[in-house]
Amino acid sequence: METEFENKEIIFLLADDHSIVRQGIEIILHDIVPDARVFHTSSLHQIVELTESKGIDIAIIDAHFPDGNSLHILSEMKRVNPDIKILIFSGLEEDLHVLKFIKAGANGFLSKLSEEEEIREAISYFVKKGEYFSATSRELLVQFLYNPNLINPLNSLTKRELEIAEMYAEGLGNLEIANKLDIKQNTVSTIKKNIFSKLKIENLVELIDLIKTHHNI
Repeated sequence: METEFENKEIIFLLADDHSIVRQGIEIILHDIVPDARVFHTSSLHQIVELTESKGIDIAIIDAHFPDGNSLHILSEMKRVNPDIKILIFSGLEEDLHVLKFIKAGANGFLSKLSEEEEIREAISYFVKKGEYFSATSRELLVQFLYNPNLINPLNSLTKRELEIAEMYAEGLGNLEIANKLDIKQNTVSTIKKNIFSKLKIENLVELIDLIKTHHNI
């Protein structure tokens, strides 16, 4: 099967703060591409530098590092190396996070919760095709065409609703929010009902989780 890397030495970057993860992926890579060149980093802040200086073809990177979130460097990786293919390899819930990583520039998303054989097959496919999307990701991409707010449900809220949602997430109650915004307490209650309805949630625990997951995307 001919690929864009046919007859070319492939240069990989493995970025994860756990060395055992990188070592495991490198073993799989050398089974798939015996003569691959593989660079490692455990630091988010080295990823862009290595992408540029080493001419990385394929980057397999985690979503979160102790020094930050890789979501916000994907565009910079593409800027310094427009042809790079980026596979997010993460323990984050795929259905909650895959769309925002794809929007940011990732070419695929692979869950660390996958079985070893699935990981091997996914990486092999990614090397050949330059992309990989599980059945879950493909279904979400189709849904996203009909509902763009899937990528960030908070986009469905008005500015005032988002402001109040953030206050709930900070632990404030109806009375505190009403006093802080100088509005009536029953107005806050009404807005809370609208927030819950728009986000299709039933309690503050779910709201706090959504704020943590999707705010500032």
